[in-house]
Amino acid sequence: MLNIEITVGDITKVNVDAIVNAANTALRGGGGVDGAIHRAAGGQLIYELIERYPDGMHVGDAVVTFGYELPAMYVIHTVGPHYMNVGIDHEALLESCYRRCLEEADKLGLHSIAFPAISTGVYLYPLRDATRVALRTIREFEPESLERAELVFFKSEDAEIARELMNY
Repeated sequence: MLNIEITVGDITKVNVDAIVNAANTALRGGGGVDGAIHRAAGGQLIYELIERYPDGMHVGDAVVTFGYELPAMYVIHTVGPHYMNVGIDHEALLESCYRRCLEEADKLGLHSIAFPAISTGVYLYPLRDATRVALRTIREFEPESLERAELVFFKSEDAEIARELMNY
């Protein structure tokens, strides 16, 4: 069972083996967490993404790159669902994001991973609902090497919601 920690801070400065990037399908950088990770990692990140993933990726999947100038050795990129898109199973796709990231980290033999609140920014997924999905998915994951999953929130009030949900 993974130890789950909830923290407030800048995910680009977290001391873990891998951080998760809430990316877009093009994998070419963007705003929010995605932009912050690209800036902190340096220019080599975009070159690796272009070379290895020229067609981008699908919602709910995950791909791995090196972390370059980040403290984390790896970045695991995932694309969460946009909550305003109709006709899709938002919860299943968000769950897939978390599960696929955990699988990729475990496959690499990593011990720690840090997640942002995937899809809760410009993709408009309600924070409380998204956090429930994240916590459930992490709790259900049966790791081989992973020991710690950190949920990193930018705002303390968001972390408080997550801490409240941890007790359920």
